[in-house]
Order: sequence, then C-alpha cells, then structure tokens
Amino acid sequence: MRSGLGGAVLVIAVALLLRSTALSVLASRGVVLDVLVFVVALWAMRRGEVGGTLLGFAIGIAADLDAHHWLGRQALALSLIGYCIGRLGHTLVRDRTRTHLVVLAIATAVHQIWATAFELAPSPDLVFMVRRAVLAAVFTAPAGALVLAITRRLYGRSIFPNARLGTGPTG
Repeated sequence: MRSGLGGAVLVIAVALLLRSTALSVLASRGVVLDVLVFVVALWAMRRGEVGGTLLGFAIGIAADLDAHHWLGRQALALSLIGYCIGRLGHTLVRDRTRTHLVVLAIATAVHQIWATAFELAPSPDLVFMVRRAVLAAVFTAPAGALVLAITRRLYGRSIFPNARLGTGPTG
C-alpha cells in the first residue's frame, strides 16, 4: 500500500512538472502531448479501475489547483478515463503497441474535447475542438506507445500484470 501511494505521489509530481515546464513549450508551438492522460491510462492498465479512478481524481485535482479554474473539471474527466481504461484493461491485450495507440488516442481525444469545451464555454467552436483533439491524439498516442515499448524492452518483460483468470462468483 505504501509503495502504491508513494509511487502515485511521485507520478503525479513528475507529470505536473513535465506539463508545466517542457510540455508547455511544445504546446505553445502547437504540439499537444497530454501527459495527464498518459499517466492515468498507464496506471489504470496496470492497477485496474479502482487505481485508475483514484489516480485520475488525484492528478485531476492537482491539475485543477495548478490551473486556477473551477475545481473538479480535470478531476472528473480523468477519473472517468481512469475508470473506463481500468475496466477495459481486464479484457484488453495490454502488451500490444496497437492497444496502447488506440487507448491513448481515444482517451486523449475525449480529454481534449472535455477541456476545450470548458475553455470556450459560452460558445464552443466545434471545428477548433475537433482539430485540437485530433492533433493531441496524433501526438500523444505514438509518443506514449513509444515510451511504453522502450520501457517494456528495458524492463525485459511485461510491465502489466496478467489478466485475472478463473471463475467468477457464479462458479
């Protein structure tokens, strides 16, 4: 339990630090890498829906406090993303690069549409929202899949635990 909590705090701190320093420079040039979604997706695929939801909420609240806007915007979106990916993680082949690409692309697009809708609150521009979501997904998914592939190669084995096999409560 302690290693999970310490790991979560470290992951949140590193993700927020990256988001506010190096990745903000890229974002100003039009390259959006959604590190928050990457971290939540990775944690949810590794720890399941409970871990994904809790980390999504924690990193979302921290991001909301950092951005000085309505508290809970990012927390709700990232919690739901963590829960959905954690639930899907029981049935997905989590060691496939294609799986990582698809999961990261969809999660990034959903998060960017959510965030952009609140930024343009009175009259959201649908074309801008879709363009931003597609660009973020195009940049985040391959970068995240590459990081996971390199990590898997350096680690020497799967970084995700096997899906729980066996019978359920009905026998």
